Amino acid sequence: MAFLYALPGAVAEGLIWGLMAIGVYISYKILDIADLTVDGSICTGGCVCAVLLGMGVSPWIALLAALIAGALTGTVTGLLHTGLGIPSILAGILTQLMLYSVNLLILSGKSLMPIDPRANQLIVHMSNNPRSVLMLALIVAVTIYSLYKFFYTEVGLTLKSTGDNPDMSRAQGVDVDRNKVIGLAIANGIVAMAGALLAQYKGSANIN
Repeated sequence: MAFLYALPGAVAEGLIWGLMAIGVYISYKILDIADLTVDGSICTGGCVCAVLLGMGVSPWIALLAALIAGALTGTVTGLLHTGLGIPSILAGILTQLMLYSVNLLILSGKSLMPIDPRANQLIVHMSNNPRSVLMLALIVAVTIYSLYKFFYTEVGLTLKSTGDNPDMSRAQGVDVDRNKVIGLAIANGIVAMAGALLAQYKGSANIN
């Protein structure tokens, strides 16, 4: 019986971590970049979401803002790698370290920001696991479908070719550096969105 009671919560959290895994998959498998930025961008998404919810912003707008904030962190990593010639894994580490201070700044120096489910109509929360599972399944399905359609566009196909063979892609006139920045931005945007959903579900954003 204890297993059955715990199952909805486990499924809800699994869907959130699955969404994060999609972002990691894009950078690691499609771009062939071991991007460590995600260790900071997932926290950035949660912090941005928590702060905006505390200001009375709609949870959906807070989720979108978290996605944009995550995309910006991925863009920083991409520019460090392509613009300054820093190896991709080191660029990710540098951004991850910077984000710790940035996340503290977002939370105004606090290590934890609570989210009151009674003051906000949250998208997901552990107090209502059946609804949370339904909403998360919908968000994950829309994300997967959107990425599926995107990767069969011209930009998406060149992004995949960049990860498969950057030298050949460059020889065919593909802007490899631009694609790396775009790919890292998308990956970290999705990871930050997962962080925002996790913060809503748990009812707080933690700097760690």
